[in-house]
Amino acid sequence: MITRRSLLATGGVLAATGALASAAPVSAAAEPAAEVPTRNPLVEQRADPFITPPTDGMYYLTGSVPEYDRVVIRGASTLDGLASARERTIWRRPASGKMGGYIWAPELHRVDGKWYVYFAAGDKDEPFRIRTYVLESPNADPREGGWVLRGQMVTAWDTFTLDATTFAHRGKRYFLWAQSEPGIATNSNLYIAEMASPLALKTTPVRIATPTLSWEVLGFKVNEGPAVLIRNGRVFVTYSASATDARYCMGLLTADENANLLDARSWTKSPNPVFATHAPTSQYGPGHNSFTTVGSTDVLVYHARDYRDITGDPLFDPNRHTRVQRLHWNADGTPSFGVPVGRGGPISRLSPLDAPALVVRHYEYRLRVDGNVREVADSQFRFVPGFLGAGTVAVQSVNFPDRYVRVDGDAIRIDPFEDTDAYGRAASFVRVPGLADRAAVSLRVGADTYLAHDNGRVVLSRPGSDRDARRRATFRLE
Repeated sequence: MITRRSLLATGGVLAATGALASAAPVSAAAEPAAEVPTRNPLVEQRADPFITPPTDGMYYLTGSVPEYDRVVIRGASTLDGLASARERTIWRRPASGKMGGYIWAPELHRVDGKWYVYFAAGDKDEPFRIRTYVLESPNADPREGGWVLRGQMVTAWDTFTLDATTFAHRGKRYFLWAQSEPGIATNSNLYIAEMASPLALKTTPVRIATPTLSWEVLGFKVNEGPAVLIRNGRVFVTYSASATDARYCMGLLTADENANLLDARSWTKSPNPVFATHAPTSQYGPGHNSFTTVGSTDVLVYHARDYRDITGDPLFDPNRHTRVQRLHWNADGTPSFGVPVGRGGPISRLSPLDAPALVVRHYEYRLRVDGNVREVADSQFRFVPGFLGAGTVAVQSVNFPDRYVRVDGDAIRIDPFEDTDAYGRAASFVRVPGLADRAAVSLRVGADTYLAHDNGRVVLSRPGSDRDARRRATFRLE
């Protein structure tokens, strides 16, 4: 018999043995269209990850290495391919003097036909005297040699400076970064300026965020690691806050796309973190993110650890791993990040065929069907092998991975795993092509009973040949 320990050790993905009454082989049905990797992590020991948008059919990844001594790039035609792609060092710190200290948080950008890497570097004798520098390459493939150091990015003050990014909007190119400003008692704030070229600023820096909220000042007063996403009439900037341990988290700034981005009043800070440690999935200190795309799907790229407790300075703990997951959007056009997901296979949202604007979600651990689910993780599930029968599936909650969809009389809930045959029977289903749309799915319980949507509830139904009932028992996967 399977055990709770063996099940949880595999993230819920366990080929169970035994038999289940009425079990039948699972037929093929549609999976989510976007090929967003589900391996977790995508790349180990690469913090501050930056993955480019697809460029000439390729994705490129760079990030901080645990030794903090070089800039690396790997490339692949798919995000998943980055996991095993050969990594190349394009620049290594000098043995002494300027830039001979810690090398942090490189970002790779294609601007006007050339590649640029913006990175932070300390000096050999003062490794925390961090400033921002830039490398340039004329080559089409950034993994090739020929990179040239173009020097320091000069800002208004010669102070601690890091985490630079760049973006274009309405015909202008902007530089966005973190810096310690004289006279302000913080470790770093966020600044923006228009660029005269990829190597220099055109305008005076404008401070758009200062760490003042309770979740931004834990351990250190930090706003850093900005990343830009322009969607739905707005310019969104995510950023990271607090110390680099389990308290590290992400915040959000928003400006109207027509606003003057160089006016601090154009930016609004969300009052709460948008992405933070989630103990049930064993993901701690998520942050320093970037964004990429797979087709029309936005993808969140970030780092996190698999454990909370750290010995010594968390900055030198090597296990901040690169992770990726789909970014969702609320009905009002704002991003919905969910929680940092744990290990496992593809993640799905189920939308009933008779109510395509709604999704199945759990609320207080009971399944229901709602629209505009802002707590996106409540509507994310994984199909995993059923507990007691070959050819069956279980439906695992993503944000509470020790819980599975379970039928208990008239109640359909996500309940904690129990190592019993009764639980296995109640939490195992036969997944078949949708009764009303074979590109969708239906979940059968027993011989002729299915999960179905009924006026906002998830219920058991015997649809038979009734057309409307078959639609209610059919779910598209997002």
